[in-house]
Amino acid sequence: METYGKILLIAMPAFLVLILLEKWWGIRKGNDTIRTMDMVSSLTSGITNSTKDVLGLSVAVLSYNWMVTHWAIFQIEASILLYIIAFFALDLTGYLVHRIDHEFNFFWNAHIIHHSSEDFNLACALRQSISTFVRLFTIFLLPAALLGVPTQVIAVVAPLHLFAQFWYHTQHIDRMGWLEKIIVTPSHHRVHHAINPEYLDKNYGQIFIFWDKWFGTYQEELPNVKPVYGITRPVRTWNPIKINFMHLWLLIQDAWHTKNIKDKLRIWFMPTGWRPTDVAEKYPVYKIEDPYHFEKYETKAGPFFTTWVWIQLGLLLLFISYLFGNIASIGSPGMFIYGLFVFVFVYAFTELMDGNPNAWGWELLKAGLGFYLNISTNGWFGLSTYSPVIPYLIGAYFIFSFMLTIYFKKENNRYSIAIN
Repeated sequence: METYGKILLIAMPAFLVLILLEKWWGIRKGNDTIRTMDMVSSLTSGITNSTKDVLGLSVAVLSYNWMVTHWAIFQIEASILLYIIAFFALDLTGYLVHRIDHEFNFFWNAHIIHHSSEDFNLACALRQSISTFVRLFTIFLLPAALLGVPTQVIAVVAPLHLFAQFWYHTQHIDRMGWLEKIIVTPSHHRVHHAINPEYLDKNYGQIFIFWDKWFGTYQEELPNVKPVYGITRPVRTWNPIKINFMHLWLLIQDAWHTKNIKDKLRIWFMPTGWRPTDVAEKYPVYKIEDPYHFEKYETKAGPFFTTWVWIQLGLLLLFISYLFGNIASIGSPGMFIYGLFVFVFVYAFTELMDGNPNAWGWELLKAGLGFYLNISTNGWFGLSTYSPVIPYLIGAYFIFSFMLTIYFKKENNRYSIAIN
């Protein structure tokens, strides 16, 4: 956990700089593909996912270490060839898991967050799940385990494999010649994120595109079909925590409401989007039928509010960086309470971005938890040792943030009255 946290301390600012560079480039070229609120929603999603992973809030039903210990046919020392084998094994596993996530109702919940943005840019690469607490598909790494690929090799290659999927989430890179035949490119991945009928459920590859070509899921980007991004049942919120569980909540409701016992059981493993007939008729859910004529989700954001959003994002990044950089000294249970604070921060922050009238309640909860941590942990987990002023600044921030939430709530109400 500590090692991964320190890796993220380097990766997070690097990703943020690249995202801002993409926005600058888009503005310069007259093709800005990044909306501020959508970008912030993506970044907060990445923060919640990273927090969950650093805190180790998931378990594998069958761990790779157990497989390689008990089932390895060979015992091989680490080498360049072994790292290459591990990379290919992880990529094939990624393709299979990715395809399962798309094609079965239950598993789609773990992936919906990644496709929920109605834009396509580097920021949406950071939309990753927090809803998976039990990892089921380590078994797909069985070939690597049988070959005796050591656990430490997988541990090194896995983050590299994950981070290597960041760059191709962009609209600013066109086709890449002969590389299109080997690796996943931005053109391939634009197809994957599109909701056009021609593009749905295609190009599951993560690094290598030949898996799709071999297994029949490949689709090239067509010159006369511009990709439209998002999901066919739009989420209509900036709140990544809500997005992570909304599909699961729909499945639970549908399983409860349907009168057919068979449907109560099979709904979980039917193709993604399937609903029992009786429930679909009685409880319809909005679905985009024409991807070329729908309005993207957007909320009111004046200059003052947008500035406050940027300030909040910056402070959130400071809070999370302190957690990742000091997780060993914070220890347990402090790090889990700190993690809870991060999740409440994100929830309150994005509820305000949505203009939710109950945002003040979440902000009050954030302030209460923040004051508790500030007082009970020697000025925010020892920050007072650097300067006795810091705890007072943190406390002042919580008060100011709550007051601004009340202010923006009143402004939003005034705006709503004016347009009605």
